[in-house]
Amino acid sequence: MEYSVGRTGRIIAARLFEGEDIYESIEEIAKKENIKSAAVLITGGFRQANVVVGPKQEVPNIVGKFKDFAGPGEVLGVGTIYRDDEGPKLHIHTAIGKADETIVGCPRGGAKTFLVLEVTIIEIEGIEAARKFDETKGLKLLRFEQKKQC
Repeated sequence: MEYSVGRTGRIIAARLFEGEDIYESIEEIAKKENIKSAAVLITGGFRQANVVVGPKQEVPNIVGKFKDFAGPGEVLGVGTIYRDDEGPKLHIHTAIGKADETIVGCPRGGAKTFLVLEVTIIEIEGIEAARKFDETKGLKLLRFEQKKQC
């Protein structure tokens, strides 16, 4: 395990409207506000989403197994923002549902807002971290520049 210690910075509250993409919208706020590290909370609705629900393959690289959600439905989620070589990147896991259908996973295949999506971004100051490509996993994973180990 490795970790880094920071402190709470600004808190940003946002409202996404019908049809807005969660990744585009939250990453746009992070760019505009120069957020390097943050925790993200969401609650509201998804019109549609393409959700990673586990690995389809683990070796030689991890390949996600995707499941489509056709809403409208309810969603709540928790995630993080850290930068990679292209800028701030959202990583979020959600619980999405309607009636008897529930999907839990990462909607990295895209997700569009239904009616309203309330977003809270809690900036973390004092952490030097980034998402860096890990060749053994085939993914960009979180790495700390100044880290502590257990």
